[in-house]
Amino acid sequence: MTAPAGRLIAIEGGEGAGKSTQASALAAALGAELTREPGGTALGEQVRRLLLDPRSGQIGDRTELLLMLAARAEHLVRRIEPALARGLDVVVDRFSGSTLAYQGYGRGLPVEEVRLLCGLAAGERWPDLNVLIDVPVPLGAARRRQRPGLDRIEAADSSFHERVRNGYLAEAARDPGHWLVVDGSGPVGEVTRAVLEGVQHRLGPHVAG
Repeated sequence: MTAPAGRLIAIEGGEGAGKSTQASALAAALGAELTREPGGTALGEQVRRLLLDPRSGQIGDRTELLLMLAARAEHLVRRIEPALARGLDVVVDRFSGSTLAYQGYGRGLPVEEVRLLCGLAAGERWPDLNVLIDVPVPLGAARRRQRPGLDRIEAADSSFHERVRNGYLAEAARDPGHWLVVDGSGPVGEVTRAVLEGVQHRLGPHVAG
């Protein structure tokens, strides 16, 4: 009997939302494959270092977009699609929702063009569910200040991060069937429970192959 295909669940959010913590907790609860973007492959991790390193200086907005998409195309082929085909759920820390929010709404590139390019890079693979961990920008900034240093994208001004947050909320409103918005302002444990309950309510149980 062929194992059912796995589900792709993207954990999304702005800087300081606690997204990576929630991605790890959800993957553990589901017995899912955990990965991240940009990253997840040798090439993707190199792209990540390049894009986030403040020493990279100014990178053109379209250059940033295309590097993100190149890393995603490799990630899908090498990591995500094989896991889904084996019947594993995959939890990815950022996916196309981040590209739309950051490079589209945040950088000001045409959102519908970014959407088309996301589809091309991912072979029209979109998450079964995007989970947005939403926090106000000032709270995210306060949390970031508790960590040493800021990467190149974290260091952008508050107006950029407001555009990113508004972009996420716009995407969630545009396609509510594929987005779950969770308030990330509360204690970590409460957010973790809300994420897991929301995912199970939306997608139901799944037995890995």
